[in-house]
Amino acid sequence: MFTDLLPPDAAYAALQAHDARFDGRLYVGVTSTGIYCRPVCRVRLPRRENCRFFSTAAQAEAAAFRPCMKCRPELAPRALPWTTMDASRTLAHQAAAWLDACDDADASVEDLARHLGITSRHLRRIFQAEHGVSPLQYLQTRRLLLAKALLTDSTLPVQDVAFAAGFASLRRFNAAFVEHYRLQPTALRKAGREAAAPAVSRLRLAYRAPYDVAGVLAFLAPRAVAGVEVVGDGRVARSLAISHAGQRHAGWLQVDFAKAGEVGVELSPSLWPAVGSLLPLLRRWLDLDAEPDAISVALGEGSVPGQRLPGCVDRFELAVRAVLGQQVTVAAARTLAGRFVERFGDPLPEAPAGCTRLFPAPERIAAASRDDIASLGIIGRRADSLIALAQSWPTLAFARREGSPESAAAELTQIPGIGPWTAGYMLMRGWSWPDVFPPGDVVLRKALSGTGPLLSPKAYLAAAERYRPYRSYAVLHLWRHA
Repeated sequence: MFTDLLPPDAAYAALQAHDARFDGRLYVGVTSTGIYCRPVCRVRLPRRENCRFFSTAAQAEAAAFRPCMKCRPELAPRALPWTTMDASRTLAHQAAAWLDACDDADASVEDLARHLGITSRHLRRIFQAEHGVSPLQYLQTRRLLLAKALLTDSTLPVQDVAFAAGFASLRRFNAAFVEHYRLQPTALRKAGREAAAPAVSRLRLAYRAPYDVAGVLAFLAPRAVAGVEVVGDGRVARSLAISHAGQRHAGWLQVDFAKAGEVGVELSPSLWPAVGSLLPLLRRWLDLDAEPDAISVALGEGSVPGQRLPGCVDRFELAVRAVLGQQVTVAAARTLAGRFVERFGDPLPEAPAGCTRLFPAPERIAAASRDDIASLGIIGRRADSLIALAQSWPTLAFARREGSPESAAAELTQIPGIGPWTAGYMLMRGWSWPDVFPPGDVVLRKALSGTGPLLSPKAYLAAAERYRPYRSYAVLHLWRHA
């Protein structure tokens, strides 16, 4: 089954070496135990003849293997398809992304096919060819692994775990869990608590080391908006409103980097029901699925090991902050954003200090007047742009993360006041797109020109080609060393 990355003997060598580069991209099923593991698992090395290799957890579970209780495959970083792909492979990965974000317990293959604009038969064929499992097998594995993580790391009641993981009923959840893992959910929780009972509900998210924690915090700290975010002491806390299963959930979250190789996540009680939609956002926000070795090679000499591309948890917030940041310093943009939140953001009761307001929702800004926004010290043209952005938001491909980056950028630049640079920055962080290079950036142009004459716009973009397919990381790399 595992043929797209390594031949079996090479995969076994990666398992012997506990090679973290393949974490989330390689799984081993052990026929003598019926268990599948990550390559970083520290249990006794299985015999080569007892190993079957898979590129996804869904493939291993489809082959009737159960997840290891020690290395916990549900914690593994994800494999990101950032290489050039043909149309069918692109559709298959768009389908997987839709399933990753799916919050409808009754979602069907036909729903997904309609979303992609193809037939359900064609969807099944291309999905099976690319991922080695059917779309429903993929979705079932995602939900079961999320449930396993919640049973192990949270104190949520089992019924709440079932609904948070995306199951329509407790009965369906219990049946699926027993069928796949041959274990009752309550038995898994009991075993976990005998090992180490969680004092509070706290999730763990793994990443591929190294991870430049200091660099990520140094990027987020000067951009932290008063009332929404607090960055310091190895932690980031913030308020958030998120839609899940047709309902809005508002609360706060806190992440920390206290343990090497993992990010710890604490959520307010109000956000736990939306954890299925929230976790993919957190992984993109902190860029936990990046491949640091490949990025370092692309950036070349002087790159910081483990550099990450901080994304966002709210694309509208990111878009507004990108507009407010046009032609002003980071500090000035942060001040304007703080006023914007204070004027239009709803209060968040019982939140940690510094996370007392929610970022304004698009509908609130769509109904605002130019004078309301301009009174905050925001120039009139920018106020017009924010209102136009908010009014367009429900139909924007950028908001739904649909289509190609090129088409999304073209749509964004149709909004008054949003030019190519702003659209590029929005895609770079709002979509966590790894290969964006904003045109016309003065700092980047000077950095690429070195000690010679300033590069022409055409030569500037040509010089950035050396960083493909990680030009977004190059942007942060060059800004950092400017």
